[in-house]
Amino acid sequence: MNKIQTIWKHPLTVVACNLLMVMVIYTLSRIFCYYMDRVIFPNIDTPHLIEILLGGMRFDLTAILYMSSVYIIGALLPFPVAWRENKVYQKVLLWLFWIPNALGIIFNNADSVYIRFVDRRTTCAFFTEVSNDDNMGTVIANGVIEYWYAVVFLLLLLTAFFWLTRKSWSLPRMKAAVYYPLEVVLFVVSIYFCVIGIRGGFGRYTRPITLSNALQYTNAPRESALVLNTPFSLMKTIENTTYVERHYFPAEELESHMSPIHPAEGEQLRTDNVVVIIWESCSKEYVGFYNHDIAGYTGYTPFLDSLLTQCVTFDYSYASGRKSVDAMPSVLSSIPMLIEPYTLSPYSTNEVSSIAERLGRKGYTTAFFHGAPNGSMGFQAYSRAAGFDAYYGMDEFNNPSEFDGTWAIWDEPFLQYYANTMNTMQEPFMTAVFTASSHHPFKVPAQYKDSFPKGNLPIHEPLGYADHALRKFFENVSQQPWFEHTLFVIMADHTNELILPEYTNSRGLYEIPIAFYHPQLTPEKRAEVVSQTDIMPSVMAWLGYDEPYFAFGENVLTRPKKHPYAVCYNAPVYQIFSDSLLVQFDGDNVTGVYDYRSDRYVRNNLKNSIEPERIEPMTDYLKAFIQQYIHRMVNNELTVEK
Repeated sequence: MNKIQTIWKHPLTVVACNLLMVMVIYTLSRIFCYYMDRVIFPNIDTPHLIEILLGGMRFDLTAILYMSSVYIIGALLPFPVAWRENKVYQKVLLWLFWIPNALGIIFNNADSVYIRFVDRRTTCAFFTEVSNDDNMGTVIANGVIEYWYAVVFLLLLLTAFFWLTRKSWSLPRMKAAVYYPLEVVLFVVSIYFCVIGIRGGFGRYTRPITLSNALQYTNAPRESALVLNTPFSLMKTIENTTYVERHYFPAEELESHMSPIHPAEGEQLRTDNVVVIIWESCSKEYVGFYNHDIAGYTGYTPFLDSLLTQCVTFDYSYASGRKSVDAMPSVLSSIPMLIEPYTLSPYSTNEVSSIAERLGRKGYTTAFFHGAPNGSMGFQAYSRAAGFDAYYGMDEFNNPSEFDGTWAIWDEPFLQYYANTMNTMQEPFMTAVFTASSHHPFKVPAQYKDSFPKGNLPIHEPLGYADHALRKFFENVSQQPWFEHTLFVIMADHTNELILPEYTNSRGLYEIPIAFYHPQLTPEKRAEVVSQTDIMPSVMAWLGYDEPYFAFGENVLTRPKKHPYAVCYNAPVYQIFSDSLLVQFDGDNVTGVYDYRSDRYVRNNLKNSIEPERIEPMTDYLKAFIQQYIHRMVNNELTVEK
């Protein structure tokens, strides 16, 4: 009994028990996360959930060992017994264990709420993303109120953590000749296994463990958010090492597969106005125009539905990413979100062009509109870098009574402000507006309470309001003389919460409306593949832009695409869409192939059975796309002049 008690109270045992307790807490958080966000993980049965939980422990162990390293070393160093048993020393070490792990538990649990909006764990890029926003206190407060049950669960976890890890240790009484060799051996062996745990094992492909290793426990990339934990994701993105050049093709062969340099689209520039409307969080799932084939479907955008019947639209249209900061460069500069948002990358100071910059060269008046506090989301900075002459934000709107209390001016008054400001602009002009009212926390102005269908998701009601605001905007501008010679481009920045099985998959996560309206355009719904990056070259083609320009996308408006694909990044894999196939690629190997025409729910992975000739053109294009992107990003070659 004395021997058992001695082992139980030994520092190594105490440390191991404390680490195990944190592992249990992370597993409970993962189960809670699955429960919270199970609607976005529709294909996880019990055996697969167990696989995810077991796989996740590998990443939990790495993160916990990282955060507990000082505590572990301090507890196991073979100091004299009197030093190691000192109560002050043990208390200091315990706090060095508590503080980082408590923070890890907090961040990890917070992602249980956040994952449903972005389908991935928080990385260090998030903190750069929100660094200019002074409303985060309000956002957090709203989140605490809305998701109070997540807060209660977190408090229970923290209480258990502090209560169950407070045990002190004592050391066996033995001769120095035995004590020191024994403790040295225990220390060395323990540190050895800690290093193995931190690195993720001995295997060739697991040293050091990375975010992409989570894919081996998933059936779909979005499930990697369940396998991973937030502290691990943060640690692995502290230092940016992701932009490593790939050399899939020799330089002389690369251009034949994909080139972002476009020749002049014409000899005489057409001076139509250009108006770009970026709709916050508007998935195809919410739009009736795209979903007539779904039994019992109810849409939330009646005006948009009617407008799309007068536009050129597309059966297969995709966002570049899952965040607003992903959309800005994609839409306006044809720079996709690969790996991480361009504006948050180390290369965000690169020279870039844009629709505004190119048309500004030709005498266009250009302006960007966003009803949030000036500087929010980095939009003002990017609009300036992209060559817009002017920026109109909350400061310029100058009526705080129309502020929604969290993010921005309500859509209806701000879109009217947008319309009225354009009425005063010298033509030709090119403008863009980024809406906000369909953003979380999903509210509507008090005067519109109960005016729009609430639906099954919190976003449905504010979508109805945003649609109403768009209707009022078009009622205004359609009466203006400049309307008849203006090209309108309408798209969403990204999707949001989804509920239909047709959309809760690796394809549906990126399906957004993209539409072009001009009085001279014949309305048509085309069976083509379109991405946000195709907007800039399509505008250039419509105007007959008479100089070469830089864009990762292709014109879809006046002719069929040479490469009928769309590319996005669904961390940690790249995705490429054709009009029937979705191919997933981890940078080295194809990890998934789905025929989404026959497999609408994207469940049947054909990687091992599909004919190679069906996917080789897609993978060759994707490899060239990645190679061009990283090379040009790293070498500041994102303009035609470079």
